[in-house]
Amino acid sequence: MKNKWKTGFLVLLAINLIIVAVILITVMTPPKDTKIQKLSSNEKDYVSFYIKSNKADLNQLIQYYLKKEAPKSPIDYHIVLADEVELYGSIPFFSDELKMRLTFEPQAKPNGDLVLKQKSISLGRLHLPVPYVMKMISDNYELPRGVQILPDDRMVYIRMQDLKLKSDAKVKVNKFNLKKDDISFDLLVPVK
Repeated sequence: MKNKWKTGFLVLLAINLIIVAVILITVMTPPKDTKIQKLSSNEKDYVSFYIKSNKADLNQLIQYYLKKEAPKSPIDYHIVLADEVELYGSIPFFSDELKMRLTFEPQAKPNGDLVLKQKSISLGRLHLPVPYVMKMISDNYELPRGVQILPDDRMVYIRMQDLKLKSDAKVKVNKFNLKKDDISFDLLVPVK
């Protein structure tokens, strides 16, 4: 009788070890390489308007845009601009939800795009490899057109001119300093 219990325990232990090994291999496998897509636009077809904003107004605009562009996402998430860009979300995990928080340092690019460099990350109380979590977000979240996650570079690249605006208008970021609340854009309105 003792041998049956001992054998059953060892079989159950082996199954658990195999499951843990598969999960660890999946978590530790690096994501595939992705590259930033370049966009060229003819600026002679647009009239430029300078816009200066603040974090409060931009937070309101971001929430509206996310609700409109990604309403079917199975995972709830939202973005808050404080002294850094903060992404909060929850991921279904069995009958519970895992809370997630990522923080990014924004940088305006000379071409008008916006780069969010990953600063910190937490998934519940568990610290996971950044490329893995960013890959998981890319695979599971429905991101708006123009938003590209680059897990290996630990950044989110936002092609501002790919974001869909009414009347085919486009946006170019000039300054994006959240600590000083110094945010400015050029709104490019088509004239042709």
